[in-house]
Amino acid sequence: MSLSANNKTILENAVKAIHTRTFYAQYPEHPKPYGEEAPVKGKEAFEKMQNHQFEELKQLDHIGWGGEEVSPYTQQPLGIQYPLYKPEDLIHHAQQAMSLWRVLSVDERAEVLVDSLERIKNRFFEIAYATQHTTGQSFMMSFQASGPHANDRALEALALGWQELTRFPQNVMWEKPMGKDLIVKLEKTYHPIPRGISLAIGCSTFPTWNSVPGIYASLITGNPVIVKPHPKAVLPIAIVVAEIQNALSEKGYHVNTIQLAADTSADLITKKLAEHPAVKIIDYTGSSQFGNYVESLPNKTVFTEKAGVNSVILDSVADMKAVMQNLSFAVSLYSGQMCTAPQNFFIPETGVKVGDTIMSYDDVVTALKDSVSGLATHPKMGAGTLGAIQNENTVTRTHDAKNLGGKMLLESAVVANAEFANARTLSPSLMEVNASDKKIYENELFGPVAVVIKTKSTEESIQLAKEMAEQHGAITCAVYCTDEEKTNQIMREMESAFAPVSLNLVGPIWVNQHAAFSDFHVTGGNPAGNASFTDPSYITRRFVWVGHRKLV
Repeated sequence: MSLSANNKTILENAVKAIHTRTFYAQYPEHPKPYGEEAPVKGKEAFEKMQNHQFEELKQLDHIGWGGEEVSPYTQQPLGIQYPLYKPEDLIHHAQQAMSLWRVLSVDERAEVLVDSLERIKNRFFEIAYATQHTTGQSFMMSFQASGPHANDRALEALALGWQELTRFPQNVMWEKPMGKDLIVKLEKTYHPIPRGISLAIGCSTFPTWNSVPGIYASLITGNPVIVKPHPKAVLPIAIVVAEIQNALSEKGYHVNTIQLAADTSADLITKKLAEHPAVKIIDYTGSSQFGNYVESLPNKTVFTEKAGVNSVILDSVADMKAVMQNLSFAVSLYSGQMCTAPQNFFIPETGVKVGDTIMSYDDVVTALKDSVSGLATHPKMGAGTLGAIQNENTVTRTHDAKNLGGKMLLESAVVANAEFANARTLSPSLMEVNASDKKIYENELFGPVAVVIKTKSTEESIQLAKEMAEQHGAITCAVYCTDEEKTNQIMREMESAFAPVSLNLVGPIWVNQHAAFSDFHVTGGNPAGNASFTDPSYITRRFVWVGHRKLV
C-alpha cells in the first residue's frame, strides 16, 4: 500500500516546515474551522462518557475496571472506568503486534498514522473537555494544547521519522574495480530495524501534548507502543489511543500495535512495565525523581522531560508596563503548572534601565507584584488565565511557600470562577529572597509560585541563572535587555548551559509557548531532560540501520 495523495501532501508540507522552521500549522488552533456544531457535540460526547465504562478500545483480555479522575473545576469524580490489564499480557500482545508492524514499509505505517491524526481532529472538542476536567486547564487552553497543538507535534515527529527512514536507499548494486578486467559486485540492502516495545509514561497536566510526540515517533519507526497514562488524567489520551486503534483496524493491521495501560494509584504498573526486558524504549514526562529512575534503567533507550528551574533576567527594557503584563501572564497561565513557566526573577539591586532612565529595584518589584495581583483579580481575565489546580499536592506546596524563608510579597488566595463555584483555584504567590538564598530557589516550585531574587548586578543574575540551569535544569529563560553586546553575552552564557533564551517578549507571545515545526522543546543538554522533541536524534535512536551484503 502506498501513501494516498492527500496524506503524502500532509507529510511533505510538514517536512518542508521542519526544514524552514517558519510558522506552520496543519491543524488550526482556532475553534471556528472545525464547524459551528463541533463544540456542542464535543461537550455532549464528554458528558455521555461520565459514569460509564470506556469501551472504545479494541484491545482484549482486561482483568477488571478502574478509574479515579476528579474534575478540578467541580471537584467531583468523572466516574469513568477504564479496562485494566496485567503488565505481562500487555507485553505479550505488543510482541505479537510488533512482528507484523515492523515489516511494513515506512509509507504503509505513515498512511495509517496520518489517517489517525485526521480521526483525532474530529474529536478535538471532546478531548478539550476531557483535558479541562482532568488537568484544570481552561477550556481554550485545553482545546489548543490537547487538540491542534498536540496533533501538530505528533505530525512533526511522524514527518521527521518518515524522512529519516527514507534518508538512505534500501537497495544498491555496489561495484568496485579491483584491477584489470576485474570488478567486484555486491548487492547491498539496508534495513531500519525498530528497537522493540516502546513505553510512553504520561503526566497529569498535559496528558496528550507531552505524550503524542514519543508515541508517533515510536510508531513510525516500527515500534509498538504501550501508553501508561497518569491515573488522574486518562481520558484525553484514551481517546487518542482509541482512534489510532480504529485507524489500524480499518487498514487491517493489529490493533495491539498501540495499547492503553491504565492503572490506579493503589496498584501502579509503571515500574513493572519500565523494568520489563522486552521494553526497549521509554518516553517519560514528570518529576525529576522518577525521571532519574527511568534514566538509570539498564538497556533502555530513554527520552525524558523532567523538572526545570526557569529564570527571568531583567536588565533593561523599552516599556516596563508591557514587560510586566507579559511576565505576569506567563507566571499566571494555568497557575504555573507548566514546565516552561518562569519561576526565578533575577533583578539587580541597582535597578532596571527603562529607556533612558533607571527604575529602582523596589519600583520594579512593586510593578511585578501589582501586575501579577491585578491579573489574578481581574474579573474577566483572572479565572480564565489561572484555570484550576490539578491536585491537592500543588495547593499544599503553594501554601507552604511562605515557610521557605523568603519575604512574602503576595500570598496565594482562592480566585472565584463564575462558571464553576467549586473550582480548585489559587492566585500566584510571590516571594523575595537574596541571591545567597539558593536553598530556596534552586529547586522547581511547581505551581503558582514565583521568586524575586535581588542580585548585585546583571552579571550576577546571568551567573546565577546559568548555574541553576547547569545544576538543576532549565527549559526556558526569559531575558529583557536592550543592549546588544550584553544580550549576546547572556545568550552565550545560557547556551553553555544548554538553556534557550526568549528575548524581550511582549504582547501575545509568552516564554511558556513552544511551537511545533519551529521550536525545539527541551534541549536535552541539562538536567531538565535528556531529549528534545523534535530533533533527528528523537527519531533515530528508536531504530538501528542494519546492512547486508551479497556477492553477485
